[in-house]
Amino acid sequence: MLTYATWQEPTIDFQVDETYKAALEVLRWSYQEYGDDIVYACSFGIEGIVLIDLISKVKPDATIVFLDTDVHFKETYETINRVKEKYSQLNIVMKKPALTLEQQAAQYGAELWQSNPNQCCDIRKIKPLYEALSGTKAWISGLRREQSPTRQKTNFLNRDDKFQSIKVCPLIHWTWKDVWRYVSKHDLPYNPLHDQGYPSIGCEHCTKPAFTMEDLRSGRWQGSGKTECGLHE
Repeated sequence: MLTYATWQEPTIDFQVDETYKAALEVLRWSYQEYGDDIVYACSFGIEGIVLIDLISKVKPDATIVFLDTDVHFKETYETINRVKEKYSQLNIVMKKPALTLEQQAAQYGAELWQSNPNQCCDIRKIKPLYEALSGTKAWISGLRREQSPTRQKTNFLNRDDKFQSIKVCPLIHWTWKDVWRYVSKHDLPYNPLHDQGYPSIGCEHCTKPAFTMEDLRSGRWQGSGKTECGLHE
């Protein structure tokens, strides 16, 4: 089994087919390799919807973890409920931080996402993912190379030093058009904010409509110099 401790550069040759760009093959390999020791950390953005549909074809009862920061858009929570109805066998875990918003404000001040967004992400996203991945061997992410300059070298299988895990990224070769064609063709439920200029959707306080389609994450943490929440750094 390929693990963080036994990591060697993978020699697996996933065939990039026209329909799935190897995503389905990567997922089949991943669940055969890791079984229940792999989880999908999903933000329920448009890429997440595609991956959930593909995962359901491979492992209908797979574990999907959503990092519930308590400050997501209401449309995001509504989308999750619709996904739960469509894929009733999936084990969707709403993973919350150790601190409530009130406890966080008492310790670090109100609106930490403004005064120190990195610390806010650490408390509400990074630490909860550490907990969610505890005891597992690998996790799945919806990263695509096209999304931003920081993601252009992502591979199907990655040694994740941050979480000391194997990070599986089945959609690396999918384009924005590929994602939307798939969702449209299969009539999948998705977050309506995507139709309002939000290609990348995170927490409500830190997400604005994108101002350039050259960088689909340009609406995240605008004006702060921050480009990632820390999960993929």
